[in-house]
This record gives sequence, C-alpha cells and structure tokens, in this order.
Amino acid sequence: QVQLVESGGGSVQSGGSLRLSCAASEDTYSSRYSMGWFRQTPGKEREGVATINRAGSTIYADSVKGRFTVSRDNAKNTLNLQMNDLKPEDTAMYYCAADYGWWVRLEPSSYTYWGRGTQVTVSS
Repeated sequence: QVQLVESGGGSVQSGGSLRLSCAASEDTYSSRYSMGWFRQTPGKEREGVATINRAGSTIYADSVKGRFTVSRDNAKNTLNLQMNDLKPEDTAMYYCAADYGWWVRLEPSSYTYWGRGTQVTVSS
C-alpha cells in the first residue's frame, strides 16, 4: 500500500502563502491513484479541500476556490497544494490522501490511504 508523508506546514499571518507537499512511496500515476488534500480542526469532522485525479481534473471546496491550487508532479510522485491569501479559518491539520480511481471527490470516505498530517496556523 502507498505511504504518504506531508510537509510544508507552518505558521503564517493572514494574507500570506504556504505550499504543502505530499511525497508518495510509489508511482501514483501508473498506479492510477486519485489524490487530495483534506483538513481537520479539533472537534470538527475532516473536510475535503482539493482533489486531483490522474488526468489532472480537479475539484475544490467553495471556501478555498481562487486561493488554493492543487497539482501533482508525477515524475516525483508528489502532490502539492499552493495556498495563497490565507485566512485564520484555514488553520487546521492538513492531510494528504490517495486511493485507486478516476474520480475527483471531496468526501474523506472515498480515500483509503492517509498521511499523518502537517499543521497550518494562520494568525490575524
């Protein structure tokens, strides 16, 4: 099974930017994985942020449209999330996820494989 490791989290002021990366332990393109970013805050359910399939089709949560961009570097087996114009409400633990399939879905239940997360904190 694929192993996922996130990096790039940190603390930033409102309006700032961060770039998250997720390194996969195998060739996610040839293995036909769909991949995505999710986030969770204490006491709340995990929510989908942005996902991308092998063909490059994407879907975003309404709250991040126009500010976040998801991409994958198939040569490096990495998934990225460029986050611009960050807001305090973006503060959360961010998780990378993957599963076999051609779909793009924001439901966490659609994904089997998960990383351990990276913390993003945005101060006002």
